[in-house]
Amino acid sequence: MLNVLNHPLITHKLAVMRAVDCGTKDFRQNLDEIAGLMAYEITRNMPTKKVRITTPLEDMDTFKLARDIVLVPILRAGLGMVDGIRALIPTAKVGHIGLYRDEETLEPHEYFAKFPSNLPDAEVMILDPMLATGGSADAAITLVKRRGARFIRLVCLVGAPEGVKRIESSHPEVDIFLAALDDKLNDKGYIMPGLGDAGDRIFGTK
Repeated sequence: MLNVLNHPLITHKLAVMRAVDCGTKDFRQNLDEIAGLMAYEITRNMPTKKVRITTPLEDMDTFKLARDIVLVPILRAGLGMVDGIRALIPTAKVGHIGLYRDEETLEPHEYFAKFPSNLPDAEVMILDPMLATGGSADAAITLVKRRGARFIRLVCLVGAPEGVKRIESSHPEVDIFLAALDDKLNDKGYIMPGLGDAGDRIFGTK
């Protein structure tokens, strides 16, 4: 299911990031803040379990999350979303997937993968600021499934209809969360209007 989080604060901060004159510091800061705001919405319907605790006054029944949370950023741009989410969920563990895109075919190729051991029983959030063709996200979801992941959510900042369609077709059980759904891809596979190359803008490499 596609979930576009139309929240005024998210839209405002994304507008700051989209601007061509937004520098690296402000880009990273707003990405952190958007990721945290998105995490609040993404976890809204996560399963809970009943627990018995002792307060300073008495015992009580209450609820905690039923599963651990694992964040899996797609390198390198996905790293920019980790700190914002971990600020809200500090117990989350982090795996990593390294993929690079062939400039001719636009298809992804894996060069690194490492995950915590609780992947099969955890709520797994795959993180990537941009959902363009959907190739990298498709490959990442397939990879974590092969490692046993069963509860998967794809979390992106900006998406294109082409990428959404690919994930919905290949992985219909995976919920997609976006801060914005943009218009289309250009002939080079970049999201329009988009925000440029997220990795370069996060790390100041261009």
